Amino acid sequence: MTASKITDVPTIPTLPDREELIRRLLSDQPLLADTPDHLLQIVNVLDSYGIVLDAYSRNLVNQGETQLLNPFPVMRFFHEGFSVERLWQHLRGDRINFEYAEYCQKAMFWHGTGGMDAYFDSEPFLETCQKIIALRSRRDPLLALVHRLYPGFAPEAIRSMATIYALGLFWRVMSDLFLDLSRKYRNGEIVSVNDAVHHIRDGLVAAAGDPMTYKVTVGNEEVWVLPPEAGLTFLVDVAVPYVEAVFFRGMPFLGTVSYNAQARQISADIGDFKYGALYADPIPSMGAGIPPSLCMQDMYRNLPEELRDWYMSHGRGMHDVHVQICISFQKSMFCVTNGAISGTMPHPLDTTDADQQQANRAYAESWSERLMGCQRGALL
Repeated sequence: MTASKITDVPTIPTLPDREELIRRLLSDQPLLADTPDHLLQIVNVLDSYGIVLDAYSRNLVNQGETQLLNPFPVMRFFHEGFSVERLWQHLRGDRINFEYAEYCQKAMFWHGTGGMDAYFDSEPFLETCQKIIALRSRRDPLLALVHRLYPGFAPEAIRSMATIYALGLFWRVMSDLFLDLSRKYRNGEIVSVNDAVHHIRDGLVAAAGDPMTYKVTVGNEEVWVLPPEAGLTFLVDVAVPYVEAVFFRGMPFLGTVSYNAQARQISADIGDFKYGALYADPIPSMGAGIPPSLCMQDMYRNLPEELRDWYMSHGRGMHDVHVQICISFQKSMFCVTNGAISGTMPHPLDTTDADQQQANRAYAESWSERLMGCQRGALL
């Protein structure tokens, strides 16, 4: 008897190592495997996400315009107007979960990276805070009393609201970018994952210099909270800190790790946090204490038919659809990160200058080091 030779053994995909990640970044290849299934998933899930971000953006911008120093902002989610029907929908969860938008804002505010956070500590901003507090205190005795007892409370609330408003402006751009991606895909202009990454990159670069400003009306006087002269811009001061805070660092979810300092399950250095979207395990989606579950539910409510049909023939159909959405969403966030990295490369990728090539490689190496700890399995 002769041993038969086994042929056509399926190739087991291997996780991209650091050198492979660097190679992809420097050769203008997507981090995510460029397959038709991946293209279908990322475009459609970003289509759904774009609709959700539109709602998030409108709400956060409205909060910035109407809720500054409101001690009881119980109506902050009713930016489209209040009615008994909307209240009932709100109470039974038949609505967009704006709480997830606030979770992202708190992550940005807490981690505090970028130029906006630096401006919050500047003398002009502190003077603006005192001006707003003085104007508001004329008609708000509660604020006057609280400010006298706790002088750091109101300025902190103004910082938080400025972050809320800036995040709303950021998501306005991203919503339009994702919905435009979907439109181009339907029109046949986006035919590969790399096309999608290029679309995201070009959109981020186009909006890079957009000013991030914030003006409020207190009494009858208009006051700049984030004035034009602060020089804050879309990409450096909001988009990059957002990626850092939400994609990479994040915050530990209640119920999944111990907050007991003696247990030492959470790093004492927030710079070491790895709870963001690129590190997330999709399996716990819809579990108690998992804030992204709110976003998964919002996207589920706006799921394109093409992606819904794809889920029906993959995994367990609608039984684990929220987990599948989370998996697709994570893949799409790698594409967004990919576009952000490409758009902020120090020099063009096709440069022939040796020094510029070295600078690009150093930049790619710094990103690859961080990506190595992420859920690289999502890239396969």
